[in-house]
Amino acid sequence: MRHLEEVAAERRHRLAQPALGPRVHALKNYQHRRFQHTYADLLAHPRYTRAARFFLDELYGPHDFTERDAQFSRIVPAMVRLFPRDIVATVATLARMHALSEQLDTAMARRLPAPEVTAQTYADAWRAVGHADARERQIEYMHAVGSALDRYTANPLLRHTLRMMRKPASIAGLGALQRFLESGFDTFRELRGAQAFLQTISDRERWLAAALFDAQQPVPADFVGAERTA
Repeated sequence: MRHLEEVAAERRHRLAQPALGPRVHALKNYQHRRFQHTYADLLAHPRYTRAARFFLDELYGPHDFTERDAQFSRIVPAMVRLFPRDIVATVATLARMHALSEQLDTAMARRLPAPEVTAQTYADAWRAVGHADARERQIEYMHAVGSALDRYTANPLLRHTLRMMRKPASIAGLGALQRFLESGFDTFRELRGAQAFLQTISDRERWLAAALFDAQQPVPADFVGAERTA
């Protein structure tokens, strides 16, 4: 899968430049804290806590997804054989989002003057990198993945199929992917309708992106809060 080859290339670039890796790691940690500030209300809301945590950990987290990526990279023949077609398409969208996010994170990290990220250095790096169209695609991919997981919850047979796939997925070396899919399915099933949740995230991310691109506006408080909790 081409998008995961791009992720692997980003990791190689970081390894080849010793100063770059720590900056990327610091950037990801900062973005993780920023998400916690932006969605503190959703994280605290009984209905949305689990879904917000899923996004925080699985889509916006600073974790090392090397294992899951390695599984994705050899996934095409195994997925076509084991997983329903809709799930294959969703994983492809997730791979696109992951590759784009990694590329943008590397580009921003190169613009950071130091490994310590502040609200201002983050905003400066964001503006220096630009690519407003890529930022919009990030949001669209996120919404698409969430909408797909929400849609799957209307199909009880699909959940049963996922359960039945645990053993063959494990044998095929796709355990991390299987856990991601099951967690996403169960999370969105609990939500009983995710469109308001997804639209809230999309709207806030678009507003924050626009604010960061506007050098005449102060850096949004969410980013200042993320700096202070470092």
